[in-house]
Amino acid sequence: MAAEFAFCIRFALASLAAWRITHLLAHEDGPGNVIYRLRSLGGAGFWGRLLDCFYCLSIWIAALLTPLVTTRSATDGVLVWLALSGAACLLERATAPSIHVERPQAGAEEQPGREGVFQED
Repeated sequence: MAAEFAFCIRFALASLAAWRITHLLAHEDGPGNVIYRLRSLGGAGFWGRLLDCFYCLSIWIAALLTPLVTTRSATDGVLVWLALSGAACLLERATAPSIHVERPQAGAEEQPGREGVFQED
């Protein structure tokens, strides 16, 4: 029972860590623009695309955190790896600002330059 509780705590903490590290690398500039410069070094190649995609990056960050959660078997490792990435993705979706699409009313006069405009809440 205590081992299961410890696993749950490690998994929860690793999930939060996966989200935080992935969010920092994909969406933030970091202290002194260190992360921004790191992303700039990636350019348009593999590393640049990886650092621009939260979902792609979460897979790699979760892989690094998996051994901190479980070392029991390869099957457990794969399940924890994917679950950590999934938890990070769910946290990202839950904390992202919502986007609303303005659609003109039927028969209403359209405003020039406002077609398909996205607005953040």
